[in-house]
Amino acid sequence: MNTLKKIDANLEKSIILVNYVIMTVIIFVEVIRRFVFKEQAAWSTTIPIYLFLWVVWIGCAYNVRMRGHLRFDELRVRLPYNAQFACILLDVALWTIFSVIVIYYSTEQVLLSRDNYAIVQGTDDVLQWWFYVATPLAFCLLLVRLFQNLAGDIKRYMNGEAFIIAANMSNEQPIGE
Repeated sequence: MNTLKKIDANLEKSIILVNYVIMTVIIFVEVIRRFVFKEQAAWSTTIPIYLFLWVVWIGCAYNVRMRGHLRFDELRVRLPYNAQFACILLDVALWTIFSVIVIYYSTEQVLLSRDNYAIVQGTDDVLQWWFYVATPLAFCLLLVRLFQNLAGDIKRYMNGEAFIIAANMSNEQPIGE
């Protein structure tokens, strides 16, 4: 069980770090190859762009987890307790609707790319859908994080505790606490 908690706590950060390191290494090596050896791999400008999809969308899920997504906290902290909870429920509803739309249409794109055997430009066998799948997977993870936060918020509401409204990314708090 402790292993699952560690995975839950570090999943997004690990995925982002791995992809960011791969992107950085590719760009670093290819810049040296380009300017020192006057050669460059044809895929070196496209693979980092596709890896960026993983960084961005998993980062979006992480920000929802950490409550660092776009919100109007200055207004919320001044609202009455029940209105704060209503805003939390509105956030959940809007994120759920938005995520379902993104998952539906991005899954169509993934399947279309897979069915057409679309390859990454400059490669012979790296399929685009391997990178496009980041979007629906990340939004599924976002929904998991959203509902984990909601469970903690409902618990706080039932106990009359203050909500976590203004989150600081440097002071990470586990979900549900």
